[in-house]
Amino acid sequence: MEAIAPRQADILKRARDAGQVMVDELAQTYQVTPQTIRKDINDLCQRGLLQRVHGGAVPSTSVTNFAYEARRRLAQNEKRLIGVAAARLIPDDCSILINIGTTTEQVAMALRGKRDLLVITNNTHVISILTGHPQIEIIVAGGVVRQSDGGIVGEAAVDFIRQFKVDYAIIGTSGIDPDGSLLDYDYREVKVAKAIMDNARTTILVADSMKLERTAPVRIAHLSDLDYVVTDAPLPHSLQDVCDETDVKVIVAADPLSSF
Repeated sequence: MEAIAPRQADILKRARDAGQVMVDELAQTYQVTPQTIRKDINDLCQRGLLQRVHGGAVPSTSVTNFAYEARRRLAQNEKRLIGVAAARLIPDDCSILINIGTTTEQVAMALRGKRDLLVITNNTHVISILTGHPQIEIIVAGGVVRQSDGGIVGEAAVDFIRQFKVDYAIIGTSGIDPDGSLLDYDYREVKVAKAIMDNARTTILVADSMKLERTAPVRIAHLSDLDYVVTDAPLPHSLQDVCDETDVKVIVAADPLSSF
């Protein structure tokens, strides 16, 4: 295989550091045409080093997730809109389990105006987001704190969550397979996610549309196991059909200013 050209090597490093690169930004950075950058990205995709997404590319991997800060920067506005839309499904005076994930954290941000909530979570970032809001009681799952992203995982966390039966579960996913499987990278996190779903009356998946272009090795559940999917773009017809056939409601979050 030919050596990677210097600009392509730099593009690959940028993608791994930031979690994503965009064609227009790269064209401006290197003072070349977007067509030249697309060729670079296509070459890197053919080598299996990048994976195309709308307007750019992400590192190609099916066995390890991006670093937490890189994930947090991806699709920030889309995740914020998803968080707001999901929070609208949650009434005052109810109980919620919130799982690990940068999108679930946006739901927590949008819940801060609610009253009389009981939130149980294995996400240390959610704890920080909700601390200082007296109308929200927080219960923290015990277990091993994953240093990479502050998630609490392991059998202790699973056993702790099994003590509860809550009104709503908020879960994320690392990838959505074309067959509707929800996928993740860490089997320990998946076991916690399954416990969260099993111990909630209503399960809400929050996932931006980039998850449709990613894969991971561990299966959490299937779209048909959910009650709601909150995302930022319409699902492919095949997945929308699955949701329609199994009474899963799909909500596409939209920016209220986008119509002006």
